[in-house]
Amino acid sequence: RDALTMSKDASYVRVDDYTSGGVRYAEIKHVPLDTPAFEGAPPGLIHLHGKDFDTKSFKFPGWQGTQKLEFENLQPADVSKMYHPSRGTLSEIYATAICGNDLCSSVLYVVGITVAVAGQLAPICLLLVGGLLYLFTWIYGEACTAFPMNGGTYNLLLNTTTKTIAALAACLTLLSYTATAVVSAAESATYAFNLYPVMDVYWITIALMAAVCLLAILGIVESALVSLSIFILHMGSMFALVIVGGMFAVQNQDVFWSNLSLPLKYSWPVSLVAGFCTAILGVTGFESSANFIEEQKKGVFPKTLFNAWAIVLILNPLLSLVVLAVVDLSKINESTGDVLAVAAHIAGGELFGLWISAEGALVLAGAVLTAFVGVTGLVRRLATDRCLPGWLLEENLLRRTNHWIPLVFFAFCASLYAILRGRVISLASMYTLAFLCVMALFAYGSMMLKYKRGRVRREVEAPWVACVVGLLGVLLALFGNLYMQPSSLFYLAVYFGLVAGVMMLMFERVRLLKYLLFFASRSPEGVREALEPATVDAIGNIRSQKIVFFAKTANLEILNKAVAYIHTNELTEWIKVVHVFKDAEDPMIPKLAESLAIIDRCYPKVLLDMVLVEGSFSPELVMQMSQALDVPRNFMFITCPGPHFPYDMGQFGGVRVITH
Repeated sequence: RDALTMSKDASYVRVDDYTSGGVRYAEIKHVPLDTPAFEGAPPGLIHLHGKDFDTKSFKFPGWQGTQKLEFENLQPADVSKMYHPSRGTLSEIYATAICGNDLCSSVLYVVGITVAVAGQLAPICLLLVGGLLYLFTWIYGEACTAFPMNGGTYNLLLNTTTKTIAALAACLTLLSYTATAVVSAAESATYAFNLYPVMDVYWITIALMAAVCLLAILGIVESALVSLSIFILHMGSMFALVIVGGMFAVQNQDVFWSNLSLPLKYSWPVSLVAGFCTAILGVTGFESSANFIEEQKKGVFPKTLFNAWAIVLILNPLLSLVVLAVVDLSKINESTGDVLAVAAHIAGGELFGLWISAEGALVLAGAVLTAFVGVTGLVRRLATDRCLPGWLLEENLLRRTNHWIPLVFFAFCASLYAILRGRVISLASMYTLAFLCVMALFAYGSMMLKYKRGRVRREVEAPWVACVVGLLGVLLALFGNLYMQPSSLFYLAVYFGLVAGVMMLMFERVRLLKYLLFFASRSPEGVREALEPATVDAIGNIRSQKIVFFAKTANLEILNKAVAYIHTNELTEWIKVVHVFKDAEDPMIPKLAESLAIIDRCYPKVLLDMVLVEGSFSPELVMQMSQALDVPRNFMFITCPGPHFPYDMGQFGGVRVITH
């Protein structure tokens, strides 16, 4: 069906018949203006079906009476296309394993550096971090059960603030995943080199990222199986170290008491704060679960958060006690990076120490896999929302996975590693700040959720005090790390500028094309003839993405806020306002048409249509309208639903909440 088949003497467009799905709809579409726009006015072009249309040459006609409406049946929703094939495939143990590998890999280095900074206060610092993380189980639980879609911080801020703010937050998450992949792969290769010095660290790192990339292309289930195997092995090894270290401590108590008698590096308040700021690195990876929430079965996500918190609360302080009871504190600075392997060697012998080193290499490889899984979910969401190029969403026929996302991510990580010539210190320092910024933005987004979207139904509700204290705790750690490593701010600014620059090019591509069109118009005739048609077509194609807004009322303020939001945040000139009704004689319908006629005059560049749907608002109806209007669901917006709304937002496949 041709979406732009217009009739000058009628205010509706007839569409092809669909197989009856029990729901009918009709469209009141834009019509040509009686008086064309004044001569010389800049056009508002959209490009469809090989033709250019000036949006300023059309208007919304307003209400014309029910006699001019012609309803057609909507075809039934295509259930196979409602959700991605990987949706709901992960049980609690698999989701915990994917998140836990990233989380647990940090214990390999965080215990050593926390003990080096805070000395005997290290277990207390790690317990404080566990307490802070408990607050974030509430914060993440509320935000992600209110909007259970991939994207993490991006998804939360997209539904509570503006698209630009959400995209910038996504840049920080992408940086965090990039640093996780590169640094973890390099550390894993280093561990492997220490075990078998014949291998080259540089090429092991590249080969490891390539292997994980291929595993990510195979799919989430295969990745989860590998992650679970690594996770079980790692947890068993760590608790074995706790038991062996405990037995050593009982038999050699002098080491522990000798360490306790040593003076602190700083005064106890400074040591406590510095240790807390350092120990918070032990929870990196906690945010990963939110970026593949759609792949988790219903009800699994809060359990994954609790499991991750329990691991951090129990394992990290216990391992710090093992280090204090086994390793001489005065020599800890010599081996902060592999202090657990040193402790294992002292407490359990050479073979046990080698085992912990080998297992460390394996779990760091698991962290690389977590980065690829998380970035796939995030980039898929960003590309769907046109923040990144759409070709990233292409699926291979064999596995129905988005193969371009892991391939491009591997190419980016490998190139970055090559440019740095294997020296990843700058990435490691930047990673800390990026992670803490993501956590702070999530706490802020959770508060915006309470303020702006308080009526949205959610399974978990975090107390205000949890959000405030959680945000303050993360900010303390952020500024503490900046104070201890001021150069890390420079690295964060450089890497963030590069990633955000690419993202902003996508946001500003219409403006850039306009600049190109301006210079082309002042170029020699040959250049102008070559550039102008292609540039106009490109601008028109970008602007031609239709946006749907489901309007419940004829309230002018709400309609204006919706259109203003769309005009500011989306590269489009075409909005379809959909109203779902049960009674064709409802007085709301003509009032809504009159309100839209007013809105249409306020936004002359916007092409405005009204769609009337007879039925009940549901995920199935949204999918039917997506098929009929050829509009992806992530370009469909609604007002904030109430607490008695019978569906959760995840069932709508990306529909966005944009007004109160």
